[in-house]
Amino acid sequence: ALHLSRMMVLNRLQLDAIACSAAISACEKGDEWQNALQLFSMMVQSEVESDTTAASAAVSSCKKGGRWEMALQVLAMTAQSKVDLDTIIFNAAISACENGSEWEKALHLFNEMVQIKLELDKVSYGAAIRACEKGGEWER
Repeated sequence: ALHLSRMMVLNRLQLDAIACSAAISACEKGDEWQNALQLFSMMVQSEVESDTTAASAAVSSCKKGGRWEMALQVLAMTAQSKVDLDTIIFNAAISACENGSEWEKALHLFNEMVQIKLELDKVSYGAAIRACEKGGEWER
C-alpha cells in the first residue's frame, strides 16, 4: 500500500482521501503502524483533504503497535485540520491509552468527548473502564 502510494506521487497522480484512507487501512490491518503513520503524514503534507476514516485507521494502527503517544499525535493533527472529530477516532485513541495503561489520558479523552458533545457508546465506556481497571483506579 505504501509502495503504491509512493508510485502515485512519482507518476504525478494526485493522491486523494480515498486512496490514502485505503492504504492506511491496509497498513492498519497488516499491523504496519509505522507505514500507516508515514502515509498519514504524507497525506497531511501533500495537503490531501484528510478524513475521519484515514485518521481513525492511523490511530488504530498506533493502538495495535502499542504507540499511544503517536495515537494522540494523530488525534491532535486531525483536530487541527478541518476534519470533524467523531466517536470512532476518539474511541480508538481511548483504546490506545488503555493499551498503554494511561488511564488518566483515557479519561481526559472520554471527558473531552462529553465536552464537545460526541455520542458515547459501549466502546467509549468500555475502553475508559478498562483503562481505569488497568491503572488500579476502580473507584473512578
